Amino acid sequence: MGIDPLPLDEETIRVLSGVTTATLTTVLLKKGLRNVWIRRARPLHAAPRRLVGRAFTLRFVPAREDLATPASWASPISTRAAIEAMPAGCIAVVDAMGVTDAGIFGDILCSRMAKRGVAALVSDGVVRDVEGVMGTQLPVWCQGTAAPASVAGLTFVAWQEPIGCGGVAVFPNDIVVADADGAVLIPAALLAEVIAEAVEQERLEGWIMTQVAAGFALPGLYPPNAETRARYEAWVRKQN
Repeated sequence: MGIDPLPLDEETIRVLSGVTTATLTTVLLKKGLRNVWIRRARPLHAAPRRLVGRAFTLRFVPAREDLATPASWASPISTRAAIEAMPAGCIAVVDAMGVTDAGIFGDILCSRMAKRGVAALVSDGVVRDVEGVMGTQLPVWCQGTAAPASVAGLTFVAWQEPIGCGGVAVFPNDIVVADADGAVLIPAALLAEVIAEAVEQERLEGWIMTQVAAGFALPGLYPPNAETRARYEAWVRKQN
């Protein structure tokens, strides 16, 4: 169903694993993209490691009684079928419409995702069977937990189609970076230039931190004025 998933090369994953979501939102803001942080998607685990992957999208709509039934779990269009289409390394991004009283996935589904090598689950909804989900070791970013099954409030309709998750437009194969601050989307077409600018931003801010530690005042340092920029560029030349 929908768009074929694409792999993400290991070098991109390695580089973006060293870039915070805070830095990425700043870089994207400078490009005019303000709406890239997925609202209500908080890490379920206490101290998640930063994860990077292409978005594999899933979409729910409001529950309709003739469709949202336990029998629908065996349908060819189901979360079960979608999970079997997920490639290793993807990040499942699920539009649950912000519903908080119906868990989109539980321990069995998350266990299967982990077995398939899915990198993470990101949603503006909630999960159920939280103790079991935690036990699967699948990293999850979501709004919380609820005991009722998805069909109590949602109908699953599609995967690998454009979705809205946490107020953000997510297209299949966009890039998602998730860490303790949440999940940020990088449009696939902007990936190369975002990486270049984000790596430089991280280096600059790392250097600024050393200057703060050395006692420099913030005005003229952050953001850097011409004098500070010259000192930074001199430091960069010494590193190369």
